[in-house]
Order: sequence, then C-alpha cells, then structure tokens
Amino acid sequence: MADHDLTGFDRETFTHGSVTHRILRRGSGPAVIVIAEIPGITPKVLAFAERVAAIGCTAVLPVLFGTPGRDGDPANIGRLEARRYVAASIRKVCVSREFTVLATGQSSPVVTWLRALAAHEHERCGGPGVGAVGMCLTGGFALAMAVDDRLLAPVLSQPSLPFPLTRSRAANIDISAQDLATVRGRCEREGLQVMGLRFRSDRLVPDDRFAFLRRELGDAFVAVELPDSAANPQAATAPHSVLTDHLIDEPGQPTRAALDGVLDLFRTRLLTPHGEPDPEATAAQSGG
Repeated sequence: MADHDLTGFDRETFTHGSVTHRILRRGSGPAVIVIAEIPGITPKVLAFAERVAAIGCTAVLPVLFGTPGRDGDPANIGRLEARRYVAASIRKVCVSREFTVLATGQSSPVVTWLRALAAHEHERCGGPGVGAVGMCLTGGFALAMAVDDRLLAPVLSQPSLPFPLTRSRAANIDISAQDLATVRGRCEREGLQVMGLRFRSDRLVPDDRFAFLRRELGDAFVAVELPDSAANPQAATAPHSVLTDHLIDEPGQPTRAALDGVLDLFRTRLLTPHGEPDPEATAAQSGG
C-alpha cells in the first residue's frame, strides 16, 4: 500500500482555546472521531475511516502527529525508514504537553481539545451524538472523551497508555479518577457501552488493563480479545493493530468480525432510532 494522496478527504483546521490542529473529513451523517495510532494517519487508518463513512457517518480525523497519508508499514517502506518515522512521531508525543504517556490516573490534556472537537462536530453533523475510536497510544482518549454526554459510542482499540512499564501502570488506563467515575455513572444510568479491542499477547495492552476496565465498568465494557492466530500474517510487526495493520479483511476472519462489531456499534448508537439494532447490520453479520 503506497502513500495516500488524501483524495476524497476534505482538509480543515479546528481551534479550541489556543490549540489548533488540522483535521481530515469524509462522509456525511453523525460524526465519528477517528484518532490515529502511531505513527499517524496512514493509508490503513484512512481505509478504516472510509468504512466509517460508507455506513453513513462522517469520519473526522484529527492530525495529532505524523504526516497524513504517509505509509508507515515496514513491509512497504523498509524497516529502517519505518523505525525512523515511528521514532519521529513518538518524539513529538513525548515532548508535547498535550500527551501524558507514563503517569497513571490522568487524562491527557489533548482530550479537552478532542471533546471540543466532538461537540463541534455534533452541532455540525447532527444526529443523536458522536462516536470515537482511539488506537494504540490514543486508545484511552475515546474513554476520557465519554465524560461528555454527546459521546455515545467509544471504542478503545489496543489502548496502550500508560506504557505498562510497571504492574501499577499495566493495571490502569490513561484517564483521571474523576473522569472514570463520570463514565461509570453514564454506563449505569444511560446504558453507555465501551468497546475494547486487543490481541491477547499484546504486551502494550496487558491482561491487567482489560481486567481493570471490567472491574470499573462491569458489563458495560465489551471486550474483544483475539488470539495471535487471528492477526494478518503478512504484517511486519507483532499482533497489535486490530483495525488496521493486522486486519484480515475477509468474511469469517476474527479481525473482520471485530471491525464489523465496531461499525455495528456506530450504526446502533448513531444511525438507528432509540438505539435499536440495525436490521441490515444484523443481516450482514449473519450472512443474510
């Protein structure tokens, strides 16, 4: 997969307070904020955004690091170039005050900007609310965004912060205690569901992190945990990116089922009246 020239995506900026980031947009209908993984908005992240737009939502991709459209796959650009690109993105994150990568019990400051973006997109796009997908380093951002009642469909794909360097960090996620209590309250009162995706052997997303989310959110946390054998064997890295690099986009594949589950969450929460199941999505998943 070569670099993506961003054809089909509108390019804008969004400012909240003193912070401005570029955004990419595609589609129409209720907004879904797609927050890319390291190294940035790669062609595979854009492909996921295209799937979101295809179901009738507006995919909104904030540019927080990396070069939009640039391919970061070692299989395509070589391991050395891929490592350099990843390292450059990580350096930007580590020196930025917008991200908290090691501390426990904290929501990254960039979440405030993301919540404002979600509110803006809800007003612009309409619908009952918005969805959000965080991936890897940004995975937990979708959870912290859910303190806002407008966030109806949070998805945490391989949430990797705080980096699990110690047992306490492994058994935690990057959200403040106050924000987590607010999300828990929404789960109890409103039936909010939080979806989490991971490969079981992924060291960046240890068992203890999902166990923590189960304890905190109960049945409202919907965990999708896949064996390594479900990962795309052609990927150049160990199983990690469920919706992008390690996706096998074929019917019957566990990663495709995970992708379909994410899209069905958006259909159910954002596109169907009163959160009722979408009969077309149900038929599609059952093969009907």
